[in-house]
Amino acid sequence: MRNAAQTVHVIGGGLAGCEAAWQLARGGQQVMLHEMRPSRMTPAHTSARLAELVCSNSFRSDDAESNAVGLLHAEMRRLGSLILGCADAVRVPAGSALAVDREGFSAAVEQAIASHPLISVDRSEVPGLPPPEWASVIVATGPLTSEPLAVALRSLTGTDALAFFDAIAPIVYRDSIDFGIAWFQSRWDKGDGRDYINCPLDREQYERFVAALNAAETVPFHDWERDTPYFEGCLPIEVMAGRGPKTLAFGPMKPIGLRNPHTGDSRPYAVVQLRQDNALGTLYNIVGFQTKLKHAEQVRLFRTIPGLAGAEFARLGGLHRNTFVNSPIVLDATLRLRAEPRIRLAGQITGCEGYVESAAIGLLAGRFALAEQRGVRLDPPPAATAIGALLRHITGDARSETFQPMNINFGLFPPLAAAGDRRCGAADRKRGMARRALAELDAWLAVKPQEPPLPRSADQSAPVADGPV
Repeated sequence: MRNAAQTVHVIGGGLAGCEAAWQLARGGQQVMLHEMRPSRMTPAHTSARLAELVCSNSFRSDDAESNAVGLLHAEMRRLGSLILGCADAVRVPAGSALAVDREGFSAAVEQAIASHPLISVDRSEVPGLPPPEWASVIVATGPLTSEPLAVALRSLTGTDALAFFDAIAPIVYRDSIDFGIAWFQSRWDKGDGRDYINCPLDREQYERFVAALNAAETVPFHDWERDTPYFEGCLPIEVMAGRGPKTLAFGPMKPIGLRNPHTGDSRPYAVVQLRQDNALGTLYNIVGFQTKLKHAEQVRLFRTIPGLAGAEFARLGGLHRNTFVNSPIVLDATLRLRAEPRIRLAGQITGCEGYVESAAIGLLAGRFALAEQRGVRLDPPPAATAIGALLRHITGDARSETFQPMNINFGLFPPLAAAGDRRCGAADRKRGMARRALAELDAWLAVKPQEPPLPRSADQSAPVADGPV
């Protein structure tokens, strides 16, 4: 068995890296967490804090019965996730979604990491491949991996990294919103029914807004960015507007499930929603309004939205490049680089998309590395679980030729045995998949590692045994 005191190095202090370090340390493993900020900042981060949220403050749906990301939340809670634990501790109202106080979340994660006796934090850049004396490494540097490390990874794998753009939505001060026009309501009155601020537009206002959006000036791309595709799940508002005059009305500005109390509870033609961004309720982000518009254009255009004429912005929108590897051909089933098995990847660099998905892959990378240090093999979680389905997608189920970042969704799960029964509707199938997932996760957790470990085989980097750690 390997020396349990041997340090595992985790590169990157985002959600995935912090989750991986936590899983290792809670299993008794010494960890060195490397984070290059503040000595070297990224284009998107604004602080040196660990687990800084650079985009939305939402972890999306918390519904574990009918939403795949909500199910992933539930699984991660059962797996002792640091990220979900901290998110639960600082959640803010958001209907059926799990949204957090942005500053409180980062502070909670950093406090947990800093206070753990088995975790040390190194505030310097790892400018390339980890040195060979680091026998176990998890690279969780995220979508903004520094260029020296990205170049080294591309050289090592022999495969060009893919890239896409991710966008940041503006944040508005609540007290600058005109509630003579806007009102509080969640779609279909979900949650407490008042979790979102709604700014209504009639048809003429909507059409003027779309026309102005199409004519607005954007920040030009750098030469190296121009051929990089957007991620379809996080398109800039101006890109969506350019796809057709009604695209926004059927997208982030859809008015369904809402009634305007200022006009006799009639439904508006379109609506702009704002979601609480901090625990004090002083900041609200404009939902779905990620953008590459120039800052002056954003202020001018967004103040034409009814209710936002006097809006003051705590943060304007932006756009940055994200980078990820072609995981189906680069990684094995336990997230190790096929070209150098001492190195694992975790988080968005693997091609998963979203805060929760990134943390989930960090959680698995930490558990796989912990098992390896103990001299046992941890079998991947069942494919019928949310976390197992996500892992299988990025490590082999996806087609490498067309591989793109993916959020967790029920399309990644094996179908239910009764899925062909037409009497089984979509809602029933989702509930059935969720129940099956939690049952299979519990069964996976109940299996104990085999001790002593089996002998090492020629094509394995660690002895094998069964079950989770």
